[in-house]
Order: sequence, then structure tokens, then C-alpha cells
Amino acid sequence: MLARGGDIEAEALLQRKGFIPVVRAHDRFHRLPHGLDVEEEVRRASRAVALLTGLGYHVDHEVAFAPTRRELHDLPLGAQVASLAQDIRAGEHSEDVTAALTELVAPGDGVLPAVVTVLTAAAEFLTGLGQDADPHHANRLRQLGEYIERVEREVGEYRNDFADRHMAHPLRTPCAPVAANEREASVSCSCPLPAKPPPAAPPPRRR
Repeated sequence: MLARGGDIEAEALLQRKGFIPVVRAHDRFHRLPHGLDVEEEVRRASRAVALLTGLGYHVDHEVAFAPTRRELHDLPLGAQVASLAQDIRAGEHSEDVTAALTELVAPGDGVLPAVVTVLTAAAEFLTGLGQDADPHHANRLRQLGEYIERVEREVGEYRNDFADRHMAHPLRTPCAPVAANEREASVSCSCPLPAKPPPAAPPPRRR
């Protein structure tokens, strides 16, 4: 089965259902892995169709791929991490950025240390598969893990800098007309930024 069209979310959904992206000079599509039997191809294709249609996508497919049950879609891990960017964009204080960056670099259970752990595990798995190039690829995965560890340390330095600032963002203060004790006051200011005053006219030239 081949799948064409859709946006980046649809591509991510297909990959989570086992499809492989193929990018060519004038074409881009997703395919199922080679070597699957017909029953497994139909099963994977049906699950992909069920998930995509359940999320509102229009899918043209063969009758054999009609879904037999509904597929639930949990919030992907990447989307959970990306929500940290929303927290930063809505934040008003340096502590908001500190909290978000802490989730990336927290020792042991931060996002970046977890990525290193995953790459290390993949390298260990690859080492024992028995193909000639596997040790090279396993070593490359470990190198990528070391690079991410360097990124983690640098991000941690920025996190610590934000933690030391203790300052509100000058352009993200609460709206002036909103009373401080109002129950429904917005967390972040949705008012447009005040217009900048026009530049002062230069003094007249002396003759």
C-alpha cells in the first residue's frame, strides 16, 4: 500500500502506524515495510485509515482497507514536549522559561537525557544484529548521543541564566484595564502592544 497527500500531522500518524517515508526529486509518499504478508499489510493499512478518518481526514482507499474498529489517538510525546513552547510564548516571567527549559534538561528524567538513553539503547540493539555495517551505525548513534549531551549542557546553562534573572518580561505585563483581583483575568496579556511613538523631528539646521 502507498499513501500520498496529507499534511505533516498525517505523515506523523502514518509513520506511527509503521509506514516508511519515501522522498524523491518530484514525488513524496509513504509505503509499508517490505516483507510483510498480505494479512499484515491489510491490518496496518486498515488501522491507518481508521485513525486518519477518525481525525477528520478524507482518505481514498481500497475496500479491503476499510476500518473494522475505531482507532484512538493519544497525544504524541513530541506534541507534549512542543507544548512547552506554548508555555514560553504565554509566559510573563523568566520563571516561566526556567520551568520549560528544566523539563528539557532535568537530570535523569528530562527530555534530552531521555533522548540520549534511547539512542544508547538503539546502539546496543543494533550491535548484535550481525550485519557488517551495524557496529559502524551503532557507533554513530552513540556519537549522536554524545552531541545531544553537549546540547543538554548548553541548554542547562541558559536555563540557569533564566533562573537567576527573576524578572518579568517588559512587553508581557498584564493589561492595565484588568483589575488585579478579577477572577477571570487572563494569564497573559492579549491586548495589542502599544504603538511606538513617532520619532522626534530633527532640530532645524542653523543657517
